[in-house]
Amino acid sequence: MVHALHEAQRVLRPEGLLVDLRPAAAHRRVGLSQAGRYRPVGVMREKFDNDRAADRAVTKVEREGWFKGEGRTQFACDRIMDSIEEFQEWLADFTNLGKLPSHDWLVQRVDRALDATGGAARIVVTGPLVLRLLRKQEVTARPAAA
Repeated sequence: MVHALHEAQRVLRPEGLLVDLRPAAAHRRVGLSQAGRYRPVGVMREKFDNDRAADRAVTKVEREGWFKGEGRTQFACDRIMDSIEEFQEWLADFTNLGKLPSHDWLVQRVDRALDATGGAARIVVTGPLVLRLLRKQEVTARPAAA
């Protein structure tokens, strides 16, 4: 990611703004929503190695003077799904990225909870997103890209 940030610094205009929007390194919560009520079902067990490496990369380029942080906020993001199949497909994307061990146990738990509602509930996955604004800084000596 350091290389990508260096490339972003290269192509941005002077004083350009880089928007870094990524999921926070926090486990997503899964529940069911029906008739305005939310019922928690389980918590995902993601791996955060890549997320933490990306955070370190941002810190590194800020420390090197390539960018100056101009703001950071964290907010909840809900992913709403209508079926267990859609939930499984969404989970498969995480598994394929290597960010998630098998979550068959969670699929079974959500499926049972969904069956108990007669299939009338919607599956809701909540997880925080982090938004950072980074302002391009002019650097005179460019360290080698990592």
